Amino acid sequence: MDAKVLQATDIAGGSFSLLLVASLAATVLLFLGTGWVERRWKLPVALAGLITLIATLHYYEARAVWLATGGQMPVILRYAAWLVAVPVQVATVYFFAAASGAVPVGLFWRLIVVAAGMVLARYMGETGFMNATLGFLIGIVGWLYILGEFFFGALATTVNKSDNEAAQTGMFWLRLIATVGWAIYPLCYFVAAFAGGADVAKLNIVYNLADLVNELTFALAVLTAALRGQPARS
Repeated sequence: MDAKVLQATDIAGGSFSLLLVASLAATVLLFLGTGWVERRWKLPVALAGLITLIATLHYYEARAVWLATGGQMPVILRYAAWLVAVPVQVATVYFFAAASGAVPVGLFWRLIVVAAGMVLARYMGETGFMNATLGFLIGIVGWLYILGEFFFGALATTVNKSDNEAAQTGMFWLRLIATVGWAIYPLCYFVAAFAGGADVAKLNIVYNLADLVNELTFALAVLTAALRGQPARS
């Protein structure tokens, strides 16, 4: 049997292993965390755990593919994971805000549709099913719409009007991750589509580090805010 072994010099392959272990550990912590928080916080914390569970399953498969192919990563493998994880992330922010007050139900569905459309447009543009420029622009418009709702829409208004300082701080970090962390994806898309491409190993290292921030840190920020947002016990 010709077993594929991760080499000591394979930094990209090592990053897949790192994300696999970190995602698994975060998933266990977050699902345990649903028992530590008040009822209103249980759903956003559980959704945060679902994000890291998706990441765990993705990196388990991605690491196997990377080793089996000698250092290749099919584009569709990443986008399949993002197509599930990104809508779950915006749903998490929605229910995070809903823990502080009422938010429109219609906004939930708009965010889900836009998040899925943003990922699909980038996939179609990067793989040639759509003009690369059009896919890039649709992805940017979708991202800006989501940021607009996070910063200026009903989600932001609901959290800002609450007297829960932990929720407000948590919302700050979630918006910061969605702004700075998510910017890495269109930037890598731009490099791959318009700037002559990039080394496969380096590109995957960047994507993996981005996922570390955008999925694991994002999820743990939700748990931290939920724990801090509970009333003090006498």
